[in-house]
Amino acid sequence: MNSFDYLGTDLEAMLCADNYNQWIFDALQPYLGDKIAEVGAGQGNFTRLLFEQHHGEVHCFEPSRNMFPLLEEQFRDSDRVKLDNHFFVGKDHVGAFDTMVYVNVLEHIEHDLDELKGAWQALQPGGHLLIYVPALMALFSESDRQMGHFRRYRRSGLRQLVEAAGFNTLTCRYYDSVGALGWWVNCVLLKRGLNKNAVFVYDRFVVPWLRRLESLVAPPLGKNVLLIARK
Repeated sequence: MNSFDYLGTDLEAMLCADNYNQWIFDALQPYLGDKIAEVGAGQGNFTRLLFEQHHGEVHCFEPSRNMFPLLEEQFRDSDRVKLDNHFFVGKDHVGAFDTMVYVNVLEHIEHDLDELKGAWQALQPGGHLLIYVPALMALFSESDRQMGHFRRYRRSGLRQLVEAAGFNTLTCRYYDSVGALGWWVNCVLLKRGLNKNAVFVYDRFVVPWLRRLESLVAPPLGKNVLLIARK
């Protein structure tokens, strides 16, 4: 598949979501190995955390023409980050990695099962698959379409998909319960997109206490699903 221009505005809005991104990273960090593949690195929001807070090597796959230069600008001089302006193809990297990371990426991939089978090929035995995706088709909105989402996931459906690709699921749970309500009101009911100022306020004043609450009680539903699996 050829490269393309990414037209979504979500990555720019999420630049100020430091607490939110840290929340995701901290959940995945115990499963990060020494050789990480980050699929769909975008402009490097999550790559920065992988680089600054983990010792491993990171191979970033980002096919978009407009996102890749921003990623390259941040990490061109790092010997721990390899940048690849192409789609990830598992058969080209058999057994090359011990960790595959998909943070808000799998929903952009039309043939998600084929993608995960490729991830299985690229992982070493015992390696981990780390996924964070938008949840619940009831929340699917015009914003999702504009961002190039093919779908949102239920927890059970994502688990079945991952296991159909050959993985063993270790953890699968909903995240960001309050964000689900906010997304429904803003994006589904009012048909608005992500607003950078609103993201900043939510990140600063809601995420810290919500993170503490959801660490004590796993929510029955949420705006996202986090899954951790092993080959």
